Amino acid sequence: MLLTHEGRSPSVHPTAHVAPNATLCGEVHVGAGCRVLFGAVLTAEGGPVELGEGCIVMENAVLRGTRRDPLVLGRQVLVGPTSYLTGCRVEDEVFLATGSRVFNAARIGTRSEVRINGIVHLRTVLPADSTVPIGWIAVGDPARILPPEDHNGIWEVQKELDFPGYVFGLDRPGEDQSLMPSISERFGRSLGRHRDDHQI
Repeated sequence: MLLTHEGRSPSVHPTAHVAPNATLCGEVHVGAGCRVLFGAVLTAEGGPVELGEGCIVMENAVLRGTRRDPLVLGRQVLVGPTSYLTGCRVEDEVFLATGSRVFNAARIGTRSEVRINGIVHLRTVLPADSTVPIGWIAVGDPARILPPEDHNGIWEVQKELDFPGYVFGLDRPGEDQSLMPSISERFGRSLGRHRDDHQI
């Protein structure tokens, strides 16, 4: 399904293939020879989504461009099933395995691999030829690659990356307070812009 969002429509190269139940919404550009498989969602939430030549986006993956950070895939990138990418830049020949998560303003260097359920966190820079092992987390610039049980090591870097401030423009709350009312209101208002989308 192709949807216009905020006056912008997807473009698909004639040699690409998009599955009939994949969704492309807004300023999404699918390059030559790409394959977007069943159930995948590519949505431009104020910023574009761009797939370079020969990319493969597998079943039920979600790729989201944001106003602050477009989502850009280089050439011959494979995005595995159920992966989630938002506002990131992925260079050529990268393998993102099943369940990968890549967050806002992250950059992944050429020929890198993020293996099953691996995470590349907000504003993290992963150099070329890097590997994030199964279930591990890359965090920071330069990236530290840590096992999921090293919560303290991850938080030591992650806290300074300021996820709520960078993504939602909110200060981290004090003890016994929650960001969720503010996030729900602000993010919900932003997502409400889809009310005016229409199918092409």
